Amino acid sequence: MDDRRRIKKVIKGKPVIEGAGVHLKRIFGFGDVREFDPFLLLDDFRSSEPRDFLQGFPWHPHRGIETITYMIDGVVEHGDSLGNSGVIHPGEVQWMTAGSGIIHQEMPKGDKKGRMGGFQLWANLPASSKMMAPRYREITEDQIPVVTKENGVRIRVICGEAEGIQGPVQDIVTDPKYLDLSIPERTRLTIPVIEDHTAFAYVIEGKASFCQANDSFSYEVESANYFDMDTDPFIASGELALFDEGRQVDVATASDPVRFLFVSGRPIGEPIAWRGPIVMNTQEELKTAFDDLNRGTFIRSV
Repeated sequence: MDDRRRIKKVIKGKPVIEGAGVHLKRIFGFGDVREFDPFLLLDDFRSSEPRDFLQGFPWHPHRGIETITYMIDGVVEHGDSLGNSGVIHPGEVQWMTAGSGIIHQEMPKGDKKGRMGGFQLWANLPASSKMMAPRYREITEDQIPVVTKENGVRIRVICGEAEGIQGPVQDIVTDPKYLDLSIPERTRLTIPVIEDHTAFAYVIEGKASFCQANDSFSYEVESANYFDMDTDPFIASGELALFDEGRQVDVATASDPVRFLFVSGRPIGEPIAWRGPIVMNTQEELKTAFDDLNRGTFIRSV
């Protein structure tokens, strides 16, 4: 039996404007997102133009989801209705479980060269956890373990497990894995995955072949027919590969190294009622959430 996952689809991000005028790329989160269950949205907000991001994301609500912010350049100043405030630096993560309701803001700042960059992932919560007490976790760079293999592969383990090492974010209901991987040129790697979990890889630097890293894979194959997976198996920076089911994802690089985010999680399989920053199971629950917001009763006592 072949346990290797195959690529289900390849996606390129689309430019959108969010918050008070932040220019970013939305990788997925348009329309029907059932194929990504339990994940709802992935944004790439890297930029070297301060005017594209300084207006930030002023105070706004969330209910029924988790938002995961991972910074690689610049910083994000944040605050929320739980009384948390601080700064997310490069290499750090903010894992916020909105649950029954939270109001927060995120204001990006560039580094000394004006660069700012990171990623925000939204993960859904099942009906049984939609109204759980909100929870906030700030993970500093030194809390995230790094696995360095003999072949030069480097893995930052944010959540889940890799090479026997557990990430600092634990006790998440959808059992996610969130890795930041760097693989040198002409190198292979196999990533174990729970068979029925949704899994995808988003390339942030370089390019790699996914799901074709077997003995017949040629490191010299680099055709111009970019999306012809029979002749050019490479997924490049700014592209996402969504995988079919299986127990492993095989990765191989040719003449270029690659850096990518690998994410997987247990599907929820429930109806989605989604409007803006609030995701519930029914339209009635969604209406209740916005009524709570208008009445000033959105934040529940905990």
